[in-house]
Amino acid sequence: MTQMLRGSTGGTATPTPSSAPPGGGDLLSLMLDGQPRTRADLIELTGLARSTVAGRIEGLLALGLLQPSGQSRSTGGRPPTRFAFNPQARLVLAADFGATHGRAALTDLTATVLVEETSDLDIAAGPEPTLSWLVEVADRLLDRAGRRRADLAGVGIGLPGPVEHQTGRAVKPPIMPGWDGFPVADWVGERLGAPVLVDNDVNLMALGEHSVAYPHVEHLVFVKVSTGIGAGIISGRRLHRGAQGSAGDLGHVQSPRGGDALCSCGNSGCLEAIASARAIVQELDPGHVGGADASRVVLERLARGDRDAVAAIRRAGRDIGEVLASCVSLINPSVIVLGGALAGGAPSLLAGVREVVYARSLPLATGELSVVPAQTGEHAGVIGAATMAVQQFLAPRSVDAMLADL
Repeated sequence: MTQMLRGSTGGTATPTPSSAPPGGGDLLSLMLDGQPRTRADLIELTGLARSTVAGRIEGLLALGLLQPSGQSRSTGGRPPTRFAFNPQARLVLAADFGATHGRAALTDLTATVLVEETSDLDIAAGPEPTLSWLVEVADRLLDRAGRRRADLAGVGIGLPGPVEHQTGRAVKPPIMPGWDGFPVADWVGERLGAPVLVDNDVNLMALGEHSVAYPHVEHLVFVKVSTGIGAGIISGRRLHRGAQGSAGDLGHVQSPRGGDALCSCGNSGCLEAIASARAIVQELDPGHVGGADASRVVLERLARGDRDAVAAIRRAGRDIGEVLASCVSLINPSVIVLGGALAGGAPSLLAGVREVVYARSLPLATGELSVVPAQTGEHAGVIGAATMAVQQFLAPRSVDAMLADL
């Protein structure tokens, strides 16, 4: 899956208005659209002197972030050289962890997956066993790509629980014993020698889906329906994390049909307690032990044409739709994307969501609203994790700092 990185999603790769003249980082931001340009093109776009543009191009060439890209047509004399962004200059390690799996990928600087590896993992085993797997996989992937740790621009990690993004620590995650307060970013960074960013997995799925499928959409909500339920919110083309990073905790909003159903968070009546894959399995088979395999169990029953499973999925879609109808009134997104293992394999879930959202929300809010399945599939998390790390690496301030160190 190939895409040019869109700096607008996270707001870090797009130059902001300033009274200062554009620096080398701002000049590189102009090149992230992949269009080759000559020195004359960049002089016209930036208004900088020829010598200044030439110096900044030389610096970006030295960093490998720009590369020659053929020659433009001559208008007399020697044809001018064109330059283009070099997405292969550095790599990013992206990781997406779920309750029972880990996926790690190396991407280029457009967040395009180059090589990847997946494994069955138990997130409840604790942070060190889980993150040790990531460090080991990183070296294997780098070997496959013919690159070194020194080529890593950064690492992005998605975790299936609340995350304090600024510190890279999980905060009281309900299905992750031993992770509360663990310094994920510091632990991985010390071992790989690269900057590490950590976020909630659904936030990164929203970031990945927006970057690939909806880069020009201003307002989007991504809903993950799997063992649990969560949402990632894109507002003004930026990922909205909230004051403490808990924005989008859709699964723990009280559902109109929730009643006294006990939730893993300790409350009762939460949406996750009645509409997640775990809740559906317990409804269909009260004797079922566990829950980490809940999505697989539900999908297998659907594949067999189990009428009870079909009815339960449609009902879960309506329950999710009830909560999302309130979100539509509050946030007014133009796209709602349903992803996650359960949503991806159960079209009737989407039908149930659509049925209620369009019926319960005001026509002004739904007139241009699309409720659609995810296009990024199982790669949403790693694409989002890579996008997060790339945006930090290519931020004008970061590029200017690299140029200053030359």
